[in-house]
Amino acid sequence: MNRSFLKHPFRIWLLGLLVAITPAAGQDSIRSFTIFHTNDLHAHLRPDADGLGGLAYLATELRRERAGCSTCLYLNAGDLVQGTPVSTLFRGVPVYRISNLLGIDAATLGNHEFDYGWQNIPTFVKIARYPLVTDNVVDADGRLLTGKGYTIKKLGGVRIAVIGVVLDDMVGSQITREQIGPWKVEPIVETVRKTVNELHGKADLFVVVGHIHSSDADKIVRQVPEVSIVVIGHEHTGYKEIRRFENHYTVEAKSYGVELGRLDFRFDTAKHEVVSADWKRIPIDSHTIAPAPDVQKLVDRWEAKVSKIVDVPIGEARRRLSGVDLRRMIETAMAEESGADIAWINNGNVRDFLPMGTVLARHIWDILPFDNFIVTGTFRGADLPAAIHREFPDLQPDRMYKVATTDFTAANQAAREQLGTSGMQFPVKGPLQRDAVIEWIRKKKTLD
Repeated sequence: MNRSFLKHPFRIWLLGLLVAITPAAGQDSIRSFTIFHTNDLHAHLRPDADGLGGLAYLATELRRERAGCSTCLYLNAGDLVQGTPVSTLFRGVPVYRISNLLGIDAATLGNHEFDYGWQNIPTFVKIARYPLVTDNVVDADGRLLTGKGYTIKKLGGVRIAVIGVVLDDMVGSQITREQIGPWKVEPIVETVRKTVNELHGKADLFVVVGHIHSSDADKIVRQVPEVSIVVIGHEHTGYKEIRRFENHYTVEAKSYGVELGRLDFRFDTAKHEVVSADWKRIPIDSHTIAPAPDVQKLVDRWEAKVSKIVDVPIGEARRRLSGVDLRRMIETAMAEESGADIAWINNGNVRDFLPMGTVLARHIWDILPFDNFIVTGTFRGADLPAAIHREFPDLQPDRMYKVATTDFTAANQAAREQLGTSGMQFPVKGPLQRDAVIEWIRKKKTLD
């Protein structure tokens, strides 16, 4: 540079300005993005007894957060259905219709999408006005149940591939073989790796939205380095903080729509890696958020269809029941209504809490949304599994006991027997578990 140029004060000032406004080396390849996410909404259309959640309130917060954002995505990580009467009675259809108003960019199946049988899933795909992608549920010819395993969204000049996956161990533990029918679930990591390789050169950033275990997410980010972000559902409790492995990130929000996850990250388009990420959980509180009118209108329309059936008083609860206390109450009801000596259910059978005050049939539908029947069988105390002995430590080894459980649990017992572990036979089928508990509360009138 000519030294005479630097002698002029104005020219010195101009040079300094040019230096100040010129991006640092490499900074022009950095793009900022946001992923909003939910999971395990489980048809909780309305806020819970504490005023948390509700799809109309979630919609308001989503719209506020997304306003003016051109590089934002909203992903839902499965189990949209099953959990309230409106889903059970109408086999998930209302929930998918309402979900179209939330602005979902892509979603995957959860294990509970199979609760109404695999035959119902094409209906969900048809209703959804967003890609429903699940890459690892295929038939014998390799055809995908949802028709798509991934979708590519172009935001800010970046091609973002969103790959959907579901639990590869759900058959026999989460769903029955009858519910999945002719379909099989391929291994998660192998599926993701294969699709990433197929999309080489077609996508810049890889995101997995999965209804999977945290351990599965860990395997993805460690074994498929091309995947930068994994958004998951299934475990309901959500993460307290973002999980990081090198420059890869995993997030999960709480279930039932009580919070909205927001992941803000910066992506280097030259290196194809995330250079920084921040995550927060936004509470969905009906006390501070107004419902979106269009969503609320549709929620009210569907809820009105079931109100006459479920919004019926059946008793009174003198305290709030949840966790172990609620499970013990349900087991007592099942035993007494079926004439069994004892009843046993797993923790996953109980899906909500019972608030203090007037007990509605709706509360029991929310707690026990599955169409499970009570089944019974008779066994020697010594032959009962350890899980039952832990709950009932005074069982006598030589005494015969009539045991009640659900047909779903019994079916899973049979599945485990086929794998070489002990199984139990429950030949007598009784009433729906939900109906039996409702009838028991009606008789008891007051729950202490």
